[in-house]
Amino acid sequence: MAAKFADLKAALNLSYNSFRRTTDAEHLQAAQAFWQICQAKGDIYKKNYQIKYCVGCELEKTDSELVNGCCPLHPDQPLELINEENYFFKFSNYQQPLLDFYNKQLEFVLPATRLNEIKKFVERGLEDFSISRLKTKMPWGVNVPGDDSQVMYVWFDALINYISCLSWPGGDDFKKYWPGMQICGKDNLRQQSAMWQAMLMSAGLPNSTQVLVNGFITVDGQKMSKSLGNVVNPLALVEQYGTDAVRYYLLAEMNPFEDSDFSQDKLAARYLADLANGLGNLSSRIANLVEKNDLEIDLEVPGKAQMEQRFKDKLDKFLFNEALDVIWHELRQADADLSREQPWKMTDREAIKKCLEPMVVLIRQVSVLLEPIMPATAAKLSAQFNQTKIKKGDPLFPRLA
Repeated sequence: MAAKFADLKAALNLSYNSFRRTTDAEHLQAAQAFWQICQAKGDIYKKNYQIKYCVGCELEKTDSELVNGCCPLHPDQPLELINEENYFFKFSNYQQPLLDFYNKQLEFVLPATRLNEIKKFVERGLEDFSISRLKTKMPWGVNVPGDDSQVMYVWFDALINYISCLSWPGGDDFKKYWPGMQICGKDNLRQQSAMWQAMLMSAGLPNSTQVLVNGFITVDGQKMSKSLGNVVNPLALVEQYGTDAVRYYLLAEMNPFEDSDFSQDKLAARYLADLANGLGNLSSRIANLVEKNDLEIDLEVPGKAQMEQRFKDKLDKFLFNEALDVIWHELRQADADLSREQPWKMTDREAIKKCLEPMVVLIRQVSVLLEPIMPATAAKLSAQFNQTKIKKGDPLFPRLA
């Protein structure tokens, strides 16, 4: 799986500072050091217990969380019954500290509905959770310091990756970048915003600054599942539509915080309307008209400050779909202006320039704003339009066969 995640880096034109597996030596050392700090605090103890365990969630489940005796997120997977002696983390010690923390950091979890959800979970009372398994059952895990018969359970070990990837303890990157922001799916809300935060408190380390919680991407209203055969391969989408088109669709069509439904038909429609016939066709027509009339457009002409501010306001709230709406509203308006004014029928060169100049400036501004969304497209537009002498280029988004 790690190799498949790494493949996405090239396919989706991603970048990152540290790609860390939890089997890396640095992570093993960090996880053991973190364990020892919490143990010295008195927050780790050993006991025998029985639980119902969902393999899909990798979480213990109480009867109140089950629907017809099954995990609602993984109804097709039978629960495991575990009866053994393991180490536990004193989660119960951190009910009030967590509630105090949430009440001080009113936007710690976004969206607000997820913050309310985790607050209600904590308010109901916290039970200590198991943080180890018998090594005979899980030999690949991180060894528990001082007990060779046990290895760390995933939701103690894996969460520490947030700081082990910054070379904690003692690394300069930890001092530079932590505390930081986290992103997770809605099924990780409890682990990221409560369990991990309590662990950080136990270790005497700063809590995360914020946790962004995404919804699920569904297909025809159903969660993606191999058994249903409705899994979408992002590599296949990139091969068909191109990297920037896939990035655009996922950010423009998917709600950042709620469940959103993926559709091949919607992707094809977005590609045609917004990209090929929209941004691609508009920029091509403008460049062609500027070159044909041998116009020079001053590089110092300012863009629309209000558009830029509206775009930034949406990004600051992580509303990527609404941020893109801001840009495409302006692009559609420019397209309508171009069709209405018909500069190709004009004969006066100054009138043609007066018509086209604000459109050139808009494309220049869009090339800057799109850089984090569609980096390759932004670079092409910038290279083409950030010239006083603009030339027509190759189509940005070729029509699909």
